[in-house]
Amino acid sequence: MDQTAETMPANERELVLTRILNATPAQLFKAWTTPELMTQWFAPKPYETPVVEIEPRDGGKFRTVMRGPNDFHMDSTGVLLKVEKDRRLIFTDAFGPDWKPTEKAFFAAEILFEDAGNGKTRYTAIARHWTAEDCQAHEKMGFHEGWGKVAEQLEVVASKL
Repeated sequence: MDQTAETMPANERELVLTRILNATPAQLFKAWTTPELMTQWFAPKPYETPVVEIEPRDGGKFRTVMRGPNDFHMDSTGVLLKVEKDRRLIFTDAFGPDWKPTEKAFFAAEILFEDAGNGKTRYTAIARHWTAEDCQAHEKMGFHEGWGKVAEQLEVVASKL
């Protein structure tokens, strides 16, 4: 993985991570939309994601269960707002199944796959939060470190497809 500088957020409610990954947009998209593949990379080790449910279509369900040290457990359900094959995914935890609002929306994520030539992809993950406080909390939780590690793990899985 080629390291690139973090992209400056558009505002105080946005976190952005950009990397050049050694995998094609199609490989990365497949790794992002196949549950069996997502369980291999979606959480930064030593955390794991034993449960992934994804319906890769506009309005499709997106659910992950993450587990980790110190009895960490997070069950997150949302919807895919936009799916553009091999180009972009947008999902949010603001809505659950059947478009029912969740109790507390935390963020919407946009994942971009831009062909960088030679089998590489400019991978951008944008986390947009409803409040500046939620954004700051996400950053303090280790957004850049965690999502950076996840990008590395994603690259390993996707490059083998």
